[in-house]
Amino acid sequence: MRTKNVKKASAKDRPAASEAQRHVAGFLDYLQVECGLANNTRKAYAGDLRRFCAYIGGMRGGGRTLGGLTARHVEGFLRSCRADGLAVSSSSRALAAIRMFCRYLVIHGVLKRDVSTAVEAPRKWHRLPTVLDRRGVEELLSAPQVGLDAHALRDRAILTVLYATGIRAAEAAGVKLSDVNFNLGVVRVLGKGAKERIVPVAEEALHAVRDYVDSGRAAAGQARADELFLSRSDRAMGREDIFRIVRKYVRRAGLRGRVSPHTLRHCFATQLLSGGADLRSVQEMLGHADIATTQIYTHVDASRLKAIHKKYHPRG
Repeated sequence: MRTKNVKKASAKDRPAASEAQRHVAGFLDYLQVECGLANNTRKAYAGDLRRFCAYIGGMRGGGRTLGGLTARHVEGFLRSCRADGLAVSSSSRALAAIRMFCRYLVIHGVLKRDVSTAVEAPRKWHRLPTVLDRRGVEELLSAPQVGLDAHALRDRAILTVLYATGIRAAEAAGVKLSDVNFNLGVVRVLGKGAKERIVPVAEEALHAVRDYVDSGRAAAGQARADELFLSRSDRAMGREDIFRIVRKYVRRAGLRGRVSPHTLRHCFATQLLSGGADLRSVQEMLGHADIATTQIYTHVDASRLKAIHKKYHPRG
């Protein structure tokens, strides 16, 4: 099917850049102050909205102000995302940002009604998350060579905690020493939307953290800091630091594929479910707001079981 070319609007047809920027800036402040959204989510929404405003500014009929938005603009933007090869998951997130933005514009009288409610969300992405087998996990966790690397104790603790708790990279970076209860075997985690949850920690991970706290941090003169995981410069680690550490040991372990901190989160969830854990408990430990997000791991485990059946059953 041939797609009609969208005519570029003249300057007078485009929404004023300053007006759009002003409302987007106000919206991002609203997300932080009123909604308590995580910094990474706000950054992602900011990029989505800049892309959206650029799109509506370049099409005829966009109107001089954001008050001229219609459902047609939102639908056209989603089609352009698909044409640009954007993943369905990214398009869905962009639509979520636009919907929240439209509600914000209605609250502030810029829009008369929320035009995004009439827009159908992109079909859910059914690609299954990548997981490592048990051998791959063991190779990754044993990759930090204590004694050869000054930060091996810290890195081993990070890898072990990620796998033992299923927490996100940003959540691991934000864990404080006071959040770990060694007696109860739990860690307090501040998740998306500043939502707090308590996650059990496996004994092996607690030992790795204890070794790091008693030896690694003390040796580096970092005993006074409250953050659990500290950088080489004695500063609190960020999400990007956790990613770099995981990638470092993925290469060292010789693992193939795109393995990230989220891969260990996937491994945590699938192995719990395969071991008999109920879906609701796994949802709470992962910090998912919607249980439908957690259900993807039941498909991962079913896929694994089918592969085992096909490999070992005489008529598989």
